[in-house]
Amino acid sequence: MPQFESHFFSSLIFWEVVSFAILFFVLYKFAFPGILGILEEREKKIKDSLDQAERHRSDAERKLKEYEAKLNAAAKEADGILAAAKERAQRLLEENEQRLTAEAERIKGDAARAIEQERRAAIQDIRTQTTELALMVAEKVVQRSLNDADHRRMADDALDALAKSPSR
Repeated sequence: MPQFESHFFSSLIFWEVVSFAILFFVLYKFAFPGILGILEEREKKIKDSLDQAERHRSDAERKLKEYEAKLNAAAKEADGILAAAKERAQRLLEENEQRLTAEAERIKGDAARAIEQERRAAIQDIRTQTTELALMVAEKVVQRSLNDADHRRMADDALDALAKSPSR
């Protein structure tokens, strides 16, 4: 094998080192700046994406806290509205109860007055009928006709006697 001979092997290594140096120089001059630029640009994009993701995460956390605060405030407000509605309903119930009680008392008073008025009218009617009956009985007993003054006097006497009687 000729490539492993010592005089041929040393020249081969020399040319390999020279070709590698030329390749490295060409890559360093032309390829590495583009590759490094692309890598730096990619690194910058990744860093920007991470920063943006961090900002979005912090915004999301802030908005979540705001939402929770608003939700708690809304719950407290709803509790307040519910308590106010219950209080108002209780107050309206008590007012209606008082109004109905007053209305019932008024109706009872009106009924009592109507009953008293009817009782007085009935008593007056009974007195009138009793007077007429007493006059007819007295006329039959006396067998003569009495004048109006006699009628009145006898009626008043009968009423007075009726009012004084213990059966009343």
